[in-house]
Amino acid sequence: MMRKLFLILGLLALATPALAQGTVRVVVPARDIARGEVIADRDLTYADMPGNALMGGTITRPADAAGMQARRMLRAGQPISDNDMRRPVVVNRGQTVTMLFEAPGVELTAMGRAMSEGGVGDTVTVQNPASFRMVSAVVTAPGTVRATGPASPFLTAQR
Repeated sequence: MMRKLFLILGLLALATPALAQGTVRVVVPARDIARGEVIADRDLTYADMPGNALMGGTITRPADAAGMQARRMLRAGQPISDNDMRRPVVVNRGQTVTMLFEAPGVELTAMGRAMSEGGVGDTVTVQNPASFRMVSAVVTAPGTVRATGPASPFLTAQR
């Protein structure tokens, strides 16, 4: 009798992989989301997916997707990966940006030209038009970056 029960349970597990592997609650779009569109909370819902069918980086919390920009078309009901999204772009390539450099007791600003695009928190390359020097900077707001690194990006003389 016990052997029959184990056999039946084993067959049931094979017939329904979700029971064998468990299910995972993931975040999915409630509607199709176009490439470049910023994802809002109302655009998201949950779906249960078989654990063995999920890829790494699958989003399980709406907070991880809300406010992000879709890199590609996101289909309703399909799991979202962290590679499917990015921070919304607030600095575009070729855009004139305000560069900020801070050192103890000194704060300098200058204009620069963004050589790459990025969202708040992303690192972009900015060209100083006076020296043509390339500077790494972190985007802090639309059109504003904070220069990173030990040297001032505003030096025009070569050493």
